[in-house]
Amino acid sequence: MARMRGVDAFPALWARRTTLSLPAEADPPLQVDILALPDLVAAKKTQRDKDWPMIRRLVEANYFGARAQPTPERVAFWLRELRTPELLVECAAAFPDEARVAAERRPAVELAVQGDPDKVEQELQNEQMRERAVDRAYWAPLRAELEALRHGPRAGEQP
Repeated sequence: MARMRGVDAFPALWARRTTLSLPAEADPPLQVDILALPDLVAAKKTQRDKDWPMIRRLVEANYFGARAQPTPERVAFWLRELRTPELLVECAAAFPDEARVAAERRPAVELAVQGDPDKVEQELQNEQMRERAVDRAYWAPLRAELEALRHGPRAGEQP
């Protein structure tokens, strides 16, 4: 896999990376570079069932951990990526100007501004289904190519 769907090329991802210091006995402490949270969330928007709960947990953790110190970037991220209806409604109410702007691009935010978590939940499910379909379409040619290689002649065999 040379490139992940939905994220920038490696140089841009590397420039935005997050560096974590792991607790260790090593001197100096072990540091690990990982994708920045917005890039990780974008990369996890796949057709795999296990990715969607992780997206929800990652964004929730960021929201709970940083909502007392909102920045324009964080608010935009939350409005773009929150997958918990009640939290999206809460965030839209706390940041109404930003929510109105985000609502132009994300129908779930428009519904969150109206304060109806049930409608927000339905739209979040629709959003997820659209993303899954885009991911399936993106990977279909590669899957076909891999299948052709798998069933084709092996090295040294006659076709």
